[in-house]
Amino acid sequence: MREYSVPATVRVGEDENLVGAVYHNAERHADAILFRRRGADGAWTDVPAARFAEQVTAVARGLIAAGVEPGDRVALLSRTRFEWTLLDYAILAAGGVTVPIYETSSAEQISWILSDSGAVAIIVETEKHRGLVESVADSLNALKRIWQIEPPAGSPSTPGAVDALVALGSGTADDEVHARRRAVKADDLATLIYTSGTTGRPKGVELTNRNLVAECKTVSDVFPELLTAGGSVLLFLPLAHVFGKVIQCGAVQTRTTIGHTPDVANLLADLAVFRPTFLLAVPRVFEKVYNGARQKAHTEGKGKIFDAAADTAIAWSRAQDAGGPGLLLSLKHTLFDKLVYGKLRAAVGGNVVAAVSGSAPLGERLGHFFRGVGLPILEGYGLTETSAGITVNTLSAQRVGSVGRPIPGHAVRIADDGEIMLSGDIVFRRYWRNPTATAEAIEEGWFHSGDIGELDDDGFLTITGRKKEIIVTAGGKNVAPAVLEDRLRAHPLVSQCMVVGDGQPFVAALITIDHEALPAWRERNGKPAGDGAADLVDDPELRGEIAAAVEDANQAVSRAEQIRKFRILPVDFTEAGGEMTPTMKVKRNVVASKFADDISAIYSGAKQHA
Repeated sequence: MREYSVPATVRVGEDENLVGAVYHNAERHADAILFRRRGADGAWTDVPAARFAEQVTAVARGLIAAGVEPGDRVALLSRTRFEWTLLDYAILAAGGVTVPIYETSSAEQISWILSDSGAVAIIVETEKHRGLVESVADSLNALKRIWQIEPPAGSPSTPGAVDALVALGSGTADDEVHARRRAVKADDLATLIYTSGTTGRPKGVELTNRNLVAECKTVSDVFPELLTAGGSVLLFLPLAHVFGKVIQCGAVQTRTTIGHTPDVANLLADLAVFRPTFLLAVPRVFEKVYNGARQKAHTEGKGKIFDAAADTAIAWSRAQDAGGPGLLLSLKHTLFDKLVYGKLRAAVGGNVVAAVSGSAPLGERLGHFFRGVGLPILEGYGLTETSAGITVNTLSAQRVGSVGRPIPGHAVRIADDGEIMLSGDIVFRRYWRNPTATAEAIEEGWFHSGDIGELDDDGFLTITGRKKEIIVTAGGKNVAPAVLEDRLRAHPLVSQCMVVGDGQPFVAALITIDHEALPAWRERNGKPAGDGAADLVDDPELRGEIAAAVEDANQAVSRAEQIRKFRILPVDFTEAGGEMTPTMKVKRNVVASKFADDISAIYSGAKQHA
């Protein structure tokens, strides 16, 4: 058993709470620009700290007038937008508990979360969302109020949720809000986040004000170059996820300017206008940036230059960990900085100091590539149960391929079976109304993460897989799918993949094709235009390229763990299709069920010939 801990650098007082930062900023930094809010015309408007505090108070008055009591759960179902943040803080200021729900959730998922949490009210974004809630409302005894952020399409004069709550609270005194917010203590519940989960019914994770304040204080302490007054971040990940929520709260605490955009399809255009100083994203976003740039270069006949620049960036980054680059490598790096790297930095606004990535592994090669082009990606690791990141890489201590060291005040332990165990102030206290699950997850103050990993002598953690996802072949070989899957997804043509082989004679993979990369590939290879990959699943040239990607991935594992067969699927895994979670994790049980015939076909006849 190995263990590594880091001494605490911050403390949380008994009377501290998450919403306190809003009023601290208003009192001491009234003119600081906390937000830049985009209007209907696309223009960005500054929102200073004093104005934001006034808005939070006004909406909180409305919630109090509507009957929301201290400790009541209020659900919030919306895309990432300014109103999400405003309403989140207003719920906290009224003494309530925010229950975020992904805007892509089904009626069944919404019903479960509202019922299990006992939410007394919900704020939705659109008429569609309202319809989903109303379709299950008869079974929700606790639910009393529904507000809608966007006015109904046929009734533009109807006030949205924010205006309606402000009007409702016009007769409530500000002092009542201030009394409510000051009464909230560090160990009171702040939010109830339901794990999106790749299997099973979501569990409500109780995160207290202490959990989240400790996380925000500590993360801002280890990222002084990123979370800082004068810095900025454009939030586009779901704020229903703890990762986005913590960056939101950390930015408010440090007066880092926040912008919101819900449309990832226009992300590069938004980044170019907003020009943030740091990025927050999941690995798939960085994979898309790399693959898109590479595809564009090859389409324009500059593929050899881009590939050489990529190899140089990777070599230069690796050299940073091995005594520094030599003269020739430094010269090549300087040349490609002018030809290629500068354009990539400009594509994300030109001001990015670093990016923070979580939710899934990035892959070592891409990590070195982005560090080499001057966009270091600081990978971290955490779960909803750890209030987001509990280990992080920093600009001063980065080990590409790892998820960093424990943040100050926290510890990581590797159990005898390889499971990662975690402890510290940011670790949740229990699952909502689920003592059985709590007892299974927390043992003597240590949280069983369910992930498998390794700790090196310097305290850097590397994730090698999930305990429940370990594949045991018919020959008894244990295989961690993540190693192979991460490497496969780095290929421009691969969108998603899932390694299979539990109880089978060998390891195989289901692979989907990236729909954005496919048209250019069709053109380069003389294939007719088409929609999707359905007509190409047996195409020899496409299979040849995927086979090469599989062979490359196989280099990362032993022979017994290598993928021996693969199947290209005619459709991609998507959240809408049910195969992906909102944070882009594959729901393995759903994929295994939907594509059971494909998996069966891979192994047809294999057992008798094995």
